[in-house]
Amino acid sequence: MFRLPSLSRSTLVTFGGLFVGIVGLVVQWIAQPAKFADAEGTFGVSFPPGIAFILAFALLTLLTCRWWWHAAFGALIAFWIVGVGSLAGQLEPNLTSHNPGTVTGNVVMSLGLAGAFVAGLVSMRTARRATRQGF
Repeated sequence: MFRLPSLSRSTLVTFGGLFVGIVGLVVQWIAQPAKFADAEGTFGVSFPPGIAFILAFALLTLLTCRWWWHAAFGALIAFWIVGVGSLAGQLEPNLTSHNPGTVTGNVVMSLGLAGAFVAGLVSMRTARRATRQGF
């Protein structure tokens, strides 16, 4: 039977931040489903692809939790969506939208993913120190 090692507090916060990011995407989806119309899934339903990416990277974080660098996946997807999305100019139009649900969802998503990024970095640093000390 597969048994997970105990997860550190910062790793759990990373997962929490990723979950809050998904909640923010769901709020955006509910507020403006037409925005995701070009992301039609196999069932013909528009679906925010960011949810699938966040879930995939959260799963990678969970599957690699025995190694000190496991939280890199959570930090990476958070940085990609918020950091690179900001640099590419994809985040600002949602923050200045006339739809309050889009703005709220975007703020929730950004805050959750920013928290996941910081917590992921802390988790890796803490786990790396523990492995150097032989724990």
